[in-house]
Amino acid sequence: MHTVTLTKGVPDFREGQVSFDEDGHLERGKTPTVMNPNDKHALRAALQTKVRNGGTLSVMSMGPPGYKEVLGEAMESVYADDLYLLSDREMAAADTWATAITLSAGLEKLETTPDLVFAGFKTADGETGHTGLQACWCQDWPIITHVIALDVDEEAGMVRAKRLVEGDIEEIETVEAPMPAFIVSDPEFEPTYRKANDRLTLKDLRAETAERAEDYEDHLTVWDHVDLNLDPDYIGLDGSPTIVSSVDPIPKAPAEREATMVTPDDSEGMAEVFDEMTAFAGGD
Repeated sequence: MHTVTLTKGVPDFREGQVSFDEDGHLERGKTPTVMNPNDKHALRAALQTKVRNGGTLSVMSMGPPGYKEVLGEAMESVYADDLYLLSDREMAAADTWATAITLSAGLEKLETTPDLVFAGFKTADGETGHTGLQACWCQDWPIITHVIALDVDEEAGMVRAKRLVEGDIEEIETVEAPMPAFIVSDPEFEPTYRKANDRLTLKDLRAETAERAEDYEDHLTVWDHVDLNLDPDYIGLDGSPTIVSSVDPIPKAPAEREATMVTPDDSEGMAEVFDEMTAFAGGD
């Protein structure tokens, strides 16, 4: 059983982490990169599959060299076996379509065809929800979206899943698809380990991966567009049909609290700070 999870690094949008220029535009180079939050649901779904069915769990991302740290986090958190980073300047500034083409080429270059490919619901920076679906279209595989639970029948070569259906009412439907297939996990997905053997396997995997994750770069493979046999005209900015007509600056949020600046050499100010903190230190 071989599963691959697609993940991406996104700007850390927590308050105080994002850097904007004077026009209110995001400065990615000065903003920390973190794993896309929705990808964590996909990673947990892949881990559940590995625990229940065994095999290899790979994680793949397309992005700059700094994304290797996001992949290292994936190895540490879901006990991945190997990591793949698709990275070079020709891939830069890609929209979802050019990204999907690149990821699809990465999947095809793997030594074995994955049984399942997991993708997150959407990214925190683009929020299109397109990349996983477009990569699946490139492979011409079946896809199940909004997955909240799944089981794999390796002998039958089938994956069965429960998925959310949104329309006039919310309901859950059970569907199945032949493998290989894409799985887009919903934020409502919660892994379950009901069997004692599964919980023991999870414990063993955690211990086994701890040492591997410390040297995650030894398990990281980096491929550029030449390795993937990709024409630069069809990837990156040149291969992106999306045209951004304009970008609206993000206004700086007004301060909600008043702040008083106190420097260490301001003895009177520091005394006031100490007096304010004393009550809390005493537990009041």
